[in-house]
Amino acid sequence: MPINLKLQEKAKSIRLIVMDVDGVLTDGRIFYSAEGVESEAFCVKDGFGLRMARQAGLLTAILTGRASGAVAHRAKELGITEIHQGALNKLDVYEMLLQRYDLTDAAVAYVGDDLNDLPLLGRAGLSAAPADADPEVRTKVAYVTMQAGGRGAVREVIDLILKAQGRWEEFVERRGPSVE
Repeated sequence: MPINLKLQEKAKSIRLIVMDVDGVLTDGRIFYSAEGVESEAFCVKDGFGLRMARQAGLLTAILTGRASGAVAHRAKELGITEIHQGALNKLDVYEMLLQRYDLTDAAVAYVGDDLNDLPLLGRAGLSAAPADADPEVRTKVAYVTMQAGGRGAVREVIDLILKAQGRWEEFVERRGPSVE
């Protein structure tokens, strides 16, 4: 799908990718065993993309209103150090991230899927939502992915950013991120 020039310009400026979890990195479903143990499914394509983003020098952060051991485990596995769970006021955490990394809104991509993400989607330089995001959210973002949440939507946003920044070919030539 061709990307318009305005979207490419926004993507060129990105230094930090912030993601919601439920409905973005997962398909939004939560599984419980009979013992009450929670589990969630994560897409390996998103994980591969997050490794590429890190190797390209992009910062990545998870920002979610829920707290889950599965999320902490997946973030650690991917080398994501900015993990903010149980964030009832996502805007406060977002502001802290801007300050910590000395960034402006224009340098941030935010991927969210539901109404509680609208304040951040309205601020981020590049706002994106999965194909199956809330209909209201899809009307307010700069980019709606072809993929659903938990099915490669984050990878699609990362690919867009890397291509706009001229970093895509280095991963194609070496066939992905190097093993760390």
